[in-house]
Amino acid sequence: MRKFTAFACGTGAGLTAYYFQKLRDPQFAVHNSWTNSETPVRECAQWDSNWDFRNPKSLVKPQKNDLPQEQNRYNSELEKSSPKYARHIILIRHGEYLDMGSSDETHHLTDRGRLQAKYTGKRLHELGIKWDKVIASNMVRAQETADIILNEITYDRAKVKSCSFLREGAPIPPQPPVGHWKPEASQFYRDGARIEAAFRRYFHRAYPDQEKESYTLIVGHGNVIRYFVCRALQFPAEAWLRININHASITWLTISPSGNVSIKYLGDTGFMPAKHLTNRIPRDAKNVV
Repeated sequence: MRKFTAFACGTGAGLTAYYFQKLRDPQFAVHNSWTNSETPVRECAQWDSNWDFRNPKSLVKPQKNDLPQEQNRYNSELEKSSPKYARHIILIRHGEYLDMGSSDETHHLTDRGRLQAKYTGKRLHELGIKWDKVIASNMVRAQETADIILNEITYDRAKVKSCSFLREGAPIPPQPPVGHWKPEASQFYRDGARIEAAFRRYFHRAYPDQEKESYTLIVGHGNVIRYFVCRALQFPAEAWLRININHASITWLTISPSGNVSIKYLGDTGFMPAKHLTNRIPRDAKNVV
């Protein structure tokens, strides 16, 4: 009996030690949250906290030593350089337009495109946002969309800014490649630099003296908006063409004081009747509503 008991105890202790060792192995580890996972984060998934080059720690002269006076100086400057409020950037794609003629001046909204813009304007009015800035691409379809939206929201038309950096274009060669769309390499070089400059102009955390949350409305184009989303969320920029957004849709990004970025809406058109939803350019005037 004693031998059996000793055997059982020994076996039990051995199994316990074995499974305890297995549980310590990261491969078999169990965690309450993936946030606490011991699995190494891939380099491409690491968040760059100074993506806008406005992290307060990068703007303040480092401490020379650990003396109280120097620590107070550093902390004081850090506080003065730190944003207190969030920035909300709401991106609107223009309404449906007819791609006829050889120049931008002939690319006007269709009747359906104007109706789409009106629905979007009403939706923005319902949200009750007090806009700090309204900016639109200087292309005709974006200007017409912005004008219709302004009829629905409260904002001084005289303060609306036009921006050539927001014009439609080819931001970067997409991955995976798309066979039916092959711009010349020079177009990517030309448009990509401009669209990236637009991103840096409008996407950054708040200035330290901003006294409340701010709301910026940008009326632009599908390719530009999709590129902005990838850049702001630090996804591979080459993934922009994997995203599809409807005409006159709402995309809402928020930049927190810490520099973290989140997305609230992506191509939202749930407020629009289904029969008016479009995302491609009609090539035939006969098919235009």
